[in-house]
Amino acid sequence: MGFRHAELVLTKFNPVNNRPGFLFVGLVINSMNLSLNLHYTIACFGCLLVSLLMGLPAQAQQYEVGFGLGGATYTGDIIRRIDPTQVGLQGTLFGRRNFDNAWSLRAGLSVARLNAADSVRPLDAVASSRNAHFNGTLVEASAVMEFHFIDYLAYKSRHRYSPYGFFGLGYGIFFGNGMAFQADPSDQRYRAATPVIPFGMGIKYQLKDRLFLSLEAGIRATFTDNLDKINNEEIYYPRFIDDPGTGAPVVNPSAFNFGNIADRDWYYFLGISISYSFHQVKCFN
Repeated sequence: MGFRHAELVLTKFNPVNNRPGFLFVGLVINSMNLSLNLHYTIACFGCLLVSLLMGLPAQAQQYEVGFGLGGATYTGDIIRRIDPTQVGLQGTLFGRRNFDNAWSLRAGLSVARLNAADSVRPLDAVASSRNAHFNGTLVEASAVMEFHFIDYLAYKSRHRYSPYGFFGLGYGIFFGNGMAFQADPSDQRYRAATPVIPFGMGIKYQLKDRLFLSLEAGIRATFTDNLDKINNEEIYYPRFIDDPGTGAPVVNPSAFNFGNIADRDWYYFLGISISYSFHQVKCFN
């Protein structure tokens, strides 16, 4: 019924021999530089998942299914900071397995609309001349571990809610339509696929014994720079061209094809969800 906190070394008791075991987790996220080793991240997450699954009694498992709705946006070469004026709809279906009152595993499928345009809120005058824009549909499958900080499911608990954090792995495919610059000669339709690292925070409230309401903000770090179609391919175009009518030099509209090659695109979810438990809530104390 008290508050919990997560540490790098977590103690977990084996219900068979009641001996403590130690779980070591080392996960590093650098939001400024996504030079993460994907295989190492998958290995760490797998070790965490296997460690939590081992030794749990069957009666300490309950399942939930649910759905959620909310908004989605992105940051990259068109939007540097989250812009509430350029937001799309997002929906998700998910299943959850609760191992105890603290740890849960959630797997889900999400669909979101992403869009951005230089014409809405350009970064500067050059971005306004670039006039890049895109819109499209993102499909994501993910699995995350959730840790609840308050034991709100304990018998006679004073709390009916708990904040939680989550971290996991996923894969997203974006089906887009857009232009990287004003005179982009390429096909406007494109596709970008990438592994993603979902993480974030939320708060969960127990409406009834089997019904739960959650509010969640999630961040997705990707391994692509092509959600907005402005990738790290450097194509040279002359800055000035001759005007067909007068022959005088004029600015080449194709020359504004710049982007930041040093970072990757990110996207974000914010929404509410409702879930239903198939089993009576048990006390895992």
